[in-house]
Amino acid sequence: MNRKLLNNLPGTLLVLLGISCSSLVFAQAEDWRLTYTADGHPDFQGVWANNSITPLERAEGFENRETLTEEEYARLQAGVAKIISGGGDAQFGDGFFAALVSGEVESYDPSTGNYDQTWMSDRNLENRTSLIVYPLDGKLPAYTDVAQAKIDARIEHVEAHPADSWTDRPLQERCITYGMPYLLAGYNSYYQIVQSKEHVAIIQEMIHDVRVIPLVPKPHIDEKIRLWHGDSRGYWDGETLVIETKNFSEASELKGSGGNRYFIERLTRTARDNLRYQFTIEDESTWISPWTAIINYSSSPDPIFEYACHEGNYGLSGILSGHRAQERAAQ
Repeated sequence: MNRKLLNNLPGTLLVLLGISCSSLVFAQAEDWRLTYTADGHPDFQGVWANNSITPLERAEGFENRETLTEEEYARLQAGVAKIISGGGDAQFGDGFFAALVSGEVESYDPSTGNYDQTWMSDRNLENRTSLIVYPLDGKLPAYTDVAQAKIDARIEHVEAHPADSWTDRPLQERCITYGMPYLLAGYNSYYQIVQSKEHVAIIQEMIHDVRVIPLVPKPHIDEKIRLWHGDSRGYWDGETLVIETKNFSEASELKGSGGNRYFIERLTRTARDNLRYQFTIEDESTWISPWTAIINYSSSPDPIFEYACHEGNYGLSGILSGHRAQERAAQ
């Protein structure tokens, strides 16, 4: 779906001035003031979009640099229009930035092709080189030996058994979840936040997941109970909403991490049209150190759309029946 975001409203300049591990500084209109709910909490309610063009990890050639040069930024600006009007396959997530840097527009699905760029949301261009702000090199930490062996074993299994059963297919193909946080920008990457005195609800457009997070003291559920998006508890730290989550299902994989991860989110409204989303993931069984990323969510006038994944999901049955045909041919 092609949405127009409110990134250039008069009176608001979303110009990135600097980056550090703990904060992002935006120039903004002097008349903007943070508003509060009837309960006295910062008002984050509304629809927010993750359409940033910035890749999760820093690309080669941008080592030791948090920001782009003016020349690089101008070149990316010119490349955006070229890709959008080019009529080629859609550029998902980090692929858009890679295409701008390399000048080579590659298909997300080279075997069959995919949507063209008309179907994608407009992307927000920042002068940042990576969403990851820690480690300072903008890269994911190295995997532990145990985690790397687990990842290698999973890849080997999928290559040998791509569709013996529906359980061999990714959770997103099975309409279960894209995980939390959903990191693919530009494609159903919208959220709606609803607040009450004691709870905050975050509705994720992709596969319509909803997290209802208590804001009052409440113990976590028993560690034996594991959930797709974990068990969350929130509290206010000044004008920042902090959410701590654990008890993830072992099957809810994120970049190789499973049920052992401890997830800390910090949401801060920095401008009328910007909600800074910072998260840190700790998992000693997966990475040699924690890592932190910052995503700038832009406000959107559009509603959350229904993601009716199960309706007409003939792709999964087609994959399974196709593999059965391959097995019969092999016999």
